[in-house]
Amino acid sequence: MTGELSEAVAAAQAGDEDAFRFLYRSLQPGLLRYLTALVGGDAEDVASEAWLQISRDLPTFTGGEFRAWTVTIARNRAMDHLRRQRRRPSLPVPVQALSGLAGDADTAERAGETIGTESALALIATLPPREAEAVLLRAVIGLDAESAGRVLGRRAGAVRTAAHRGLRRLASLLERSDAGRPTDRVAEATPPHPRTGRGRQAPTAPKAEPADG
Repeated sequence: MTGELSEAVAAAQAGDEDAFRFLYRSLQPGLLRYLTALVGGDAEDVASEAWLQISRDLPTFTGGEFRAWTVTIARNRAMDHLRRQRRRPSLPVPVQALSGLAGDADTAERAGETIGTESALALIATLPPREAEAVLLRAVIGLDAESAGRVLGRRAGAVRTAAHRGLRRLASLLERSDAGRPTDRVAEATPPHPRTGRGRQAPTAPKAEPADG
């Protein structure tokens, strides 16, 4: 947890409303993306429930990774929501909700850089649930492997492996997708010229001059 975030947590625990608003603005975007992956269109409702609990339980927070503490609350609320809906999380990740993913600081960072395109983001939905959630916690929320492991109830090594495998799988899927995509560069570079008669090309229209300024 950064020094600025730690100071804001301490101030919010002392009743500083501005500090709590800072925590909300800092954590809500990533939290909402993560919840969108778990519960789809109900993410905002679940996030609201989570923040109500966060504000109520904030005095009980005694230290550690605050982001992990908040995402644990949010994940519990999401699991309760899914149980009420009697369905399992399918990780239906919308491209728009996950734009702007950040990478990690270890091996996952290099593979995570491949998540920069919309087509790669859409492929997260095809990952096994364990890998997908590990990728989301590490890349979206920005947790380290130890913190993510505490959220998921798994060992840090298992989370690190799941995130790494998920990111590599995404990169492989994206490469295959790109390889099968036809290119139009040649056609765009040399458009066909209309013909006016036998063996004669129509005169080429003059190119527009760029506007000044």
